[in-house]
Amino acid sequence: MRTLGRLTLVEMKLFIREPITMFFTFALPLLFLFVMGGVFGKMTNGGAGDFHGLSAMAFYTPAYIALVLTSVGVVGLPGHLTGYRERGVLRRFRASSLSIWRIFAAQGLVSLATAALGGIMILIAGVFVFHVSLPQNPFFVILAFLVSALSFISLGLLLGAVLPTSRAAQGVGLVLFFVMLILGGAGPPPEAMTHLMRVVGDFTPMQHAVTLLQNAWQGLGWNWMEFGIMAGILIVSLTAATLVIRRNS
Repeated sequence: MRTLGRLTLVEMKLFIREPITMFFTFALPLLFLFVMGGVFGKMTNGGAGDFHGLSAMAFYTPAYIALVLTSVGVVGLPGHLTGYRERGVLRRFRASSLSIWRIFAAQGLVSLATAALGGIMILIAGVFVFHVSLPQNPFFVILAFLVSALSFISLGLLLGAVLPTSRAAQGVGLVLFFVMLILGGAGPPPEAMTHLMRVVGDFTPMQHAVTLLQNAWQGLGWNWMEFGIMAGILIVSLTAATLVIRRNS
């Protein structure tokens, strides 16, 4: 436990030194929230899009919390892990009898703390700037956040395990980030997109995280289908990442 604590502290210090990850996790989702608030903030049901029956900012606030999770999973973690592989850090960890699970746990804790801070910033902006109502069921919102965060963290570990270099990880991560931003529930209103765009968006992990968070936020109950999809991403990604790292390191 003490080793895990020291490793987590080191990972946190390394994260703070990565300006790109800090920008995509904290600044960019908040910036887009204010942009969407400026465009759609005064619209309610029946505006340019129905926003699945929600007011515009009630739709976008949970969506941008999901965008924070997306940033952690596809921009932050993959580049960090591939950098470790390139520099031989993982081999040195293994040689010192430090298990791959402990490494994953340290990176997961840092990512989860980062995602929580980013999500709280979005929540504060949504409630106090755009007057979004507080979650109808806070317990379900927290549970949806944790499941979605762990799923994106596992996906980030998998990307970091399979992508060959940190440059490749950064490029792929940015492409995935912007695809999910536009099509995964944080971009144009769903009713403003073409059928093909909506279909592609439905295949993005972010879309399922957005729906899970929105349903919990609006008191619509627990969406078991979306939970199952996110849990599946979590299990498959974490298992695959562990197998790949053990084989290559």
